[in-house]
Amino acid sequence: MRVEDDRLVRGHGRFADDLSQPKQLIGCFVRASVAHASIARLDAAPASAVPGVVSVLTGADIEAAGVTSISRHPPLAGRDGASLIVPPRPSLARTRVMHVGEPVALIVAETLSAARDAAELVEVEYEPLAHVTSVTDATVSGAPQLWPQAPGNVALDWSMPTIAAAGDGIAEIFEKATHIARVRTVNQRISVSSMEPRGATAVYDARASRYTLRACSQGATALRDQLVAVLGLTREQVDVHTDDVGGAFGMKTSVYPEYVALLVAARLTGRPVHWMSDRTEAFLTDNQARDTVTNAELALDAKGRFLALRVQHLAGMGAYIAAAGANIQTMNFARCFPCAYDIPKMSIDVRCVFTNTLPTGPYRGAGRPEANYTMERLVEEAARVSGIDAIVLRRRNLIAATAMPFKTAVGTVFDSGNFAPILQDALAAGGYNDFGKRRKAALREGKLRGIGVSFFLEHAGALPREGAALSFPGDGTILLGVGVHSTGQGHATVFPRLVAERLGIPSAKVRLDANRSRADIAGPASSSVGSRTTMTVGSALVGAVDSMLEKGRKIAASLLEATETDIEYRDGMFGIVGTDRRLSLFDVAGRATELAKAKTFDEDLDTANVIDTPQTFPNGCHVAEVEVDPETGETKIVSYVAVDDCGNVMDHVLVTGQMHGSIAQGLGQVLMENLVYDTGGQLITASFMDYGMPRATDMPPIVDVSRPTPATTNPLGVKGVGEAGTTGSLAAIVHAVQNAIGGDAHKLEMPLTTEKIWRACQARGA
Repeated sequence: MRVEDDRLVRGHGRFADDLSQPKQLIGCFVRASVAHASIARLDAAPASAVPGVVSVLTGADIEAAGVTSISRHPPLAGRDGASLIVPPRPSLARTRVMHVGEPVALIVAETLSAARDAAELVEVEYEPLAHVTSVTDATVSGAPQLWPQAPGNVALDWSMPTIAAAGDGIAEIFEKATHIARVRTVNQRISVSSMEPRGATAVYDARASRYTLRACSQGATALRDQLVAVLGLTREQVDVHTDDVGGAFGMKTSVYPEYVALLVAARLTGRPVHWMSDRTEAFLTDNQARDTVTNAELALDAKGRFLALRVQHLAGMGAYIAAAGANIQTMNFARCFPCAYDIPKMSIDVRCVFTNTLPTGPYRGAGRPEANYTMERLVEEAARVSGIDAIVLRRRNLIAATAMPFKTAVGTVFDSGNFAPILQDALAAGGYNDFGKRRKAALREGKLRGIGVSFFLEHAGALPREGAALSFPGDGTILLGVGVHSTGQGHATVFPRLVAERLGIPSAKVRLDANRSRADIAGPASSSVGSRTTMTVGSALVGAVDSMLEKGRKIAASLLEATETDIEYRDGMFGIVGTDRRLSLFDVAGRATELAKAKTFDEDLDTANVIDTPQTFPNGCHVAEVEVDPETGETKIVSYVAVDDCGNVMDHVLVTGQMHGSIAQGLGQVLMENLVYDTGGQLITASFMDYGMPRATDMPPIVDVSRPTPATTNPLGVKGVGEAGTTGSLAAIVHAVQNAIGGDAHKLEMPLTTEKIWRACQARGA
């Protein structure tokens, strides 16, 4: 059982809006109403006069506080050594706004109603500038130039480095290939739509010159370090607290304009300042995702062997570069190729493009779904142009288990995997061979049945360096200090149980501390992103346990008056081999603390550990079956099979939950989700009245099967599973719909809305 569940289902969670500070003020942001404009005049005087208003902050106040830009993206080199262009992003815009919803002022008041009333009175005069919201339109000749340092609106022109000769001769291969498959795939811009919108409370302690931010994040330490860089402070001057988080999916990893403005406001007013986003505000302020257009080509010989791959990828960054925005659509995207297939030659080129929209950032999969979707669409197109069955093509080109470890054309080394049995299991569980009978039965009812297959492989474990700590507070328990934060992944269940099992003690004696950036963790601590947490934190904890026991044997030997080689540890006890003389782990820890204070020993049993854990490669095969009503375009997913290799499984219930949730998010992208900007640059899908979201009734019955091949890159043998459902589901569902309709339906692109499907059926004469 998950230890978190009882408290949460009873409504005893503590989320961003659940805890008030004494004398707390409320913040409300004034936001840009235009997509691109110069700020000619901003008058906050009428707002300041509203009863209950304590302060109105503008861009001038933020600049006076020494904050220049909140953009935090690691260096990234493009073609010919050119660097990623990262324009300065203000916390509150002062001279120009770059997208609808950009904050230009912060009202701080005694009540939310007073803050909202005042926000409506802030007078902002805009001088409109030409704007562009489409990633393809932004790159055409004559498009509005958004940043002078980025000609053609290109933030980065990037090419994936290949190993020696892997990129040579590709043009000649395509010239001589028997078959060439070409696809253009679109991953539309989508909203993360976490159940809990973003929110934060800022506090400033003038006596200690210390800021505290209580915010919903995916890692308090990681967010603290970003704030330290933005504010120009030391780690000791900033603390971040994160309690329960109602969904994040990558979106809550980075610093946002609001957080910095709230901290400045807390210092200027001398009181805590709280802000909570509402749903429409979330649509206008949270990092968005995807927004890519990809042109890809696959060369095949006469027998259907894959010879070479060429990819041209266009990725929308938005108006600014989010904390990992360019990395997602370059390194994350390219490292997935050749997915699970043996393709000896590859060329992958990416252009990251500015538009007058919200920045795109991490969202479940973060480049992996885009890559695998493109690859699987190519396989289906290859089957169409070659006349070779798509399943036969997959079998013929899957990387063999005997080839592991396998080095790809881009230099990535797959440490483990056994792909062919996964494909076979998925086809069997999905009733692939009997599908024709179900299709005929559906036709008798006037419905169109389709089946779709998608194999996928992704890389997990970005940000490999991670710290963890064990400490003994003296109450008969062990405290685990970690920097990552659970947003539903069950950390409080998995990590204490992992440590308890390795120590042979009850799980109830191990507690998790992941709420504060001041946790005693050696080295770096990152966020819970990229399916990395179990392998990185788990490996760090395993190492910490081993180091702690090594110290414990030395101390126990001294206390028991024995040699260290005669001391064994088993089931919570240190003892002398062959005798009944023993001391419990907690007794040794207590004495160690006393001896360390008395300087009899150099250190106590509190132990920190830092480890670098190489990435892993989760993979799997998904099979979706759909039924389409040609009269209405209504589409129902009638069955879904997911066979996955996520390495050793530490908790089957948690893996199943991760799979179901991520499949739901993939389903949403395929069938309904779509952020739409109108010609004026306004987001016209800024509420759930206009932005489609999957509901429980849209979910199919899911059969999820684990077929693990343990990873060889970490002591637990785990690979990660959080992105798998989203990565595998896109192509599986799209292929199923295309298979149901036939004809030119292979040209359909996401989202496959009811109207699109109905029109395709009518064009087909279904």
